[in-house]
Amino acid sequence: MPVTAPRPLLVDCDTGIDDAVALLYLCRTPGVDLRAVTTVAGNTTAERAARNTLQVLETAGRTDVPVAAGAATTLRGDTHPEAGFVHGDGGLGGIPLPEPTADPDPHTAVELLLRTARESEDGIDILATAPLTNLALALRAEPRLPEWVGRLTIMGGAVHHPGNISPLAEANIGHDPEAAAAVLAAGWQDLTLVPLDVTMRENLTEAHRQRLLACDTPVSRLAGEILDFYFTFHEETALPFRGSACHDPLAAGIAVGEVVPKAAPRLPVTVDTADGAARGALVADTRGIHRGYPAQPGANAAVVLETDGTFPELLVDRLCQIRK
Repeated sequence: MPVTAPRPLLVDCDTGIDDAVALLYLCRTPGVDLRAVTTVAGNTTAERAARNTLQVLETAGRTDVPVAAGAATTLRGDTHPEAGFVHGDGGLGGIPLPEPTADPDPHTAVELLLRTARESEDGIDILATAPLTNLALALRAEPRLPEWVGRLTIMGGAVHHPGNISPLAEANIGHDPEAAAAVLAAGWQDLTLVPLDVTMRENLTEAHRQRLLACDTPVSRLAGEILDFYFTFHEETALPFRGSACHDPLAAGIAVGEVVPKAAPRLPVTVDTADGAARGALVADTRGIHRGYPAQPGANAAVVLETDGTFPELLVDRLCQIRK
């Protein structure tokens, strides 16, 4: 799918720092038709994520995009702690921002999601960069949703890479395993998973952040400022240098077709929902892919396992450009 002619796009997120950078990237990528954003509890509360999203979109000049808050708890009613140690107070690195001039959409995230999908005559694509609770609830309300969605791209899971909230589980899948299991089993026309295996290998560096600050546009300056906190977290916990992974932005690049994976085999993918050490782990059957098998029996998702490592440069280029 070329980025010059994408389908309408809805983003479901929990707007912390990497979600914010992904939204800024989408707002600066020519041809992207961003129709709506829904938020869910994850990096912060669903309501705070909606406020963060409105602030980010306003910085990018997109106050026309409706934003609705969604699920505050998981499918089984759990409330997981906010990730302030990763994303800072409030989710955007502790950076003070003006109150948004736009208000959240009065509808729930599920209502906005279904209405947007239903009203998109040629179908819609969805990018999910958060726990999948909103999507699972939308499927409960409207089982026909997969028929209306062309491509669903999910940033989440870990195949061979260690998890980031447990030895096996990645946050977006692991924070609501029941929701993730329901979404992965729903029979989408085109489902792509972007796991830690690739997002942890596409890294922004301090040189990238300084370039964003030097560009000094509202978008690049916001990205450079909020990434400061994110870089500190990554340097202390995950990377041997000052920088960060490109989790949600890379998934955004894949969703709109600007990043073409080098390896994305179709695999059978499920989620471990049992209480125990493996709860929330993505279970992807990778047996045989080294022999070039085109797809495993029962494959339900394309799982991105390799990209070319050039996305951070493209991302900074996009965020530095002046919107025309």
